[in-house]
Amino acid sequence: MLAPVILAASRSDKMRRFISAAPGTKQVVDRFIAGETVDQVVPIVEDAADRGLEVTLDVVGEDITTPAQAEAARDAYLELIERLKALDLGPRAEMSVKLSMFGQALEGGHELALANVRPVVEAAAAIGTTVTLDAEDHTTLDSMFAIHEELRKDFPQTGCVIQSYLFRTEDDARRLAAAGSRVRIVKGAYKEPASVAYQDKAEIDKAYVRITRILMEGAGYPMIGSHDPRLIAIAQELGRQAGRKLDEYEFQMLYGIRSDEHVRLAAEGHRMRVYTAYGTDWYGYFMRRLAEKPANLLFFGRSILTKG
Repeated sequence: MLAPVILAASRSDKMRRFISAAPGTKQVVDRFIAGETVDQVVPIVEDAADRGLEVTLDVVGEDITTPAQAEAARDAYLELIERLKALDLGPRAEMSVKLSMFGQALEGGHELALANVRPVVEAAAAIGTTVTLDAEDHTTLDSMFAIHEELRKDFPQTGCVIQSYLFRTEDDARRLAAAGSRVRIVKGAYKEPASVAYQDKAEIDKAYVRITRILMEGAGYPMIGSHDPRLIAIAQELGRQAGRKLDEYEFQMLYGIRSDEHVRLAAEGHRMRVYTAYGTDWYGYFMRRLAEKPANLLFFGRSILTKG
């Protein structure tokens, strides 16, 4: 019921001004958004590397309404890659992209998104890193998977994301868990209908475990996207049961959430990657996270109170 209200607020300049000026907003933004510019995010990547962590970088901004905006999103990632190249940070930092930013929802969007994301994937490969295609709502996934398959013909290291709350995902996981694949598993944060997705948290968690097992027993490279201590422990056990070494899968968590756990897992020898969002459209990014799953409002608030 809250989602339409939050989405409306995300498009309101009046609400943007009100929320931006509200006490406590800057604390939330600074905690979860790494900055607005490449200059601000690069030191964070360097600091993460110094602490034995890796990152995946997301240039925020999803309200793409014109091809010119989609091209600007492409260029923002190309600028980021150039900076990583100059500092020799490519091996420590990959990119995460939402195809909606590259024009997927526009007329001819599938072809437009593929044309815009390909040079980003190519540039990333040239500096020794890669790109992961983020999952969005279920209506976009067939296009995302088709673009993923097309990109992997030339750039087989290109990753993708699957969401445990969708009924289709176990079949997707079996198809994707092949040699050379890179697959991030997350619970999912979009508001999806009961016809396509589990609505109960316990069922979503059970599916997460089943899918993690499929990925661990497959021939690809699993990326475990979760902050849930129980699911992290289960993933570790499933990795052991599958005979995987610690560098044969990785954990991923959001920047600003459970930062102590990032360091602990890395110290244990796990590959630990921090999902790091930055950009000027922090307001839209933040409000959309709440609209996708309004319970995130409590999650963000609890994270602030517990200080990570």
